Amino acid sequence: MTPKGKITDQDYSFIRDLIYKETRINLGDSKRELVSARLGKRLRANNLGSYTEYCKMLQSRPNSGELYHLIDAISTNHTFFFREINHFNFLNSAILPSFSNGSFGSSRDLKIWSCACSTGEEPYSLAIALEEYFDKQQSSNWSIQCSDISNRVLDFASKGIYDSERLKNVKPEWLKRYFQKGEKQMDGYFRVRPELSKKIKFQRLNLFAPSFPWHEKFHVIFCRNVMIYFDRETQQELVGRLAQHLLPGGFLLIGHAESLAGIKHPYQSIKPAIYQLPG
Repeated sequence: MTPKGKITDQDYSFIRDLIYKETRINLGDSKRELVSARLGKRLRANNLGSYTEYCKMLQSRPNSGELYHLIDAISTNHTFFFREINHFNFLNSAILPSFSNGSFGSSRDLKIWSCACSTGEEPYSLAIALEEYFDKQQSSNWSIQCSDISNRVLDFASKGIYDSERLKNVKPEWLKRYFQKGEKQMDGYFRVRPELSKKIKFQRLNLFAPSFPWHEKFHVIFCRNVMIYFDRETQQELVGRLAQHLLPGGFLLIGHAESLAGIKHPYQSIKPAIYQLPG
């Protein structure tokens, strides 16, 4: 069934406000066409003929599970391996040596949180970087917690299967070492090897849930390219919450298109898009 008519002002306002309430993503007034295009599939899945019917369904059946599908449809997820390589260079040149030297945190198990992990390219890139570094140190005591609000991308990430285009920044020797090459109908695809993925845990998490499930604090938090969807008040709230889950001396890495300028926060600026919690 093809939706009839354009999304109305009232329908768009309802969707925009619902998304903000549930995820704090600020769609603003400029995303009407994007929302309209992405919701077409959800209308067809529910055999609905208009956006107004869809909004009424969300109102009348708030616990139906459709809200999760709505969030999945609206969330933007575009990434690739070793995106924003400067962060990985800093990880290797500064963060990991500091950890190895005992400069921050008493734990000998390195803990990293990829808090908006999307389809998994970021945490798997981190895992490769950690294996490469700690292999030389004859140690591999690390783990990566990964979270996202979208069930769809978490399902994709947990499978760990990627086409060659997403892997264009992975060195050939790493491709052989950390991936299994697909054959026949899977030609052109690569699966992350189990020995790498076993140290990575994926779970759904709303960054504005009342509490986080972590019992221990992290040495490093990657929160990249998610704050661009939030207003300044929400950004300030988020970075404050993340600080509560960082060890003293720990690092927060945000996207290069993002900045903490103009908001109150407890971090010291180290480099563009790299911050450290005072020890």
